Amino acid sequence: MTGIDAVRLNFSPGSLVALDVILAFVLFGVALDIRLADFKGIVTAPRGTVIGILAHSVLLPAVAWVLTMVLEPEPSIALGMILVASCPSGNISNFLVNHARGNTALSVTIAAFSMLGSIFFTPFNLAFWGGLNPHTRPILQSVALSPWQVLGTVVVLLGIPTALGIWVSHRFPALAARARQPFRLLSLAFFVLFVVGALVVNWDFFLRYTQRVVLFVFLLNAFALLTGYYTARAARLAEADRRAVSLEVGIQNSGFGLALVFNFFGGLGGMAIVAAWWGIWHLLAGLTVSTWWRRHPPVASGAAA
Repeated sequence: MTGIDAVRLNFSPGSLVALDVILAFVLFGVALDIRLADFKGIVTAPRGTVIGILAHSVLLPAVAWVLTMVLEPEPSIALGMILVASCPSGNISNFLVNHARGNTALSVTIAAFSMLGSIFFTPFNLAFWGGLNPHTRPILQSVALSPWQVLGTVVVLLGIPTALGIWVSHRFPALAARARQPFRLLSLAFFVLFVVGALVVNWDFFLRYTQRVVLFVFLLNAFALLTGYYTARAARLAEADRRAVSLEVGIQNSGFGLALVFNFFGGLGGMAIVAAWWGIWHLLAGLTVSTWWRRHPPVASGAAA
């Protein structure tokens, strides 16, 4: 391997443990916003929920694979695109949907199922779609990646903090309500500081290679937003529901993806830079799209979720 495929970002074992712990706290804080009642959305709004999960966890990874086959980026960049597309919803998707005048209740329901569903979908999609691309398959084979290994890591990093946060929210609602905002802000602040520190340590790598991933991240994010919106439109969901599905599909938890890159791929350059740049870009794109939608209130069209 040469170029970006040969780059390994500087990351000590202690830093990896710190990243995993910080990410667990971030996901715990996000889960404090999830109530057991949110899962009832599969009953109260079954069509919108199923369409959202289908677009997010089934169609988007397939779209990412198609893009890697058509655009043919370097293998590590291609695998980074597939990985990001396989991650659960980002932790500000609900805020963006609300800002966009979308169906926030549907957004929360999709996000809840996305987080729990990623315990299965993330390792499956990474192994399946990554294995179908002849250029990314050797990377998976070189690390002897087993879906069961990824599943175990996903359960520890995502499943346990999420389940614990939901349990606290259900068992101690008053405590969760008081702790929710400060806990989320504090955990996100630590995460941002950690990412900034990693950026400083690897500044030369990011400076040299970030421009190589900008176009691919832009296209993947654009297709993610479009996949969500037009899948919901094809299902004749109302405009507010379409916005919710679009943003849930377009906002991915790149921090979780970054943790997987360092846990399984040794900080492989293309994968890490895709995940890191996605974390910046999807916020800019999400805020831009949601602000535009906010200025154009949804009109009654299509069927209800």
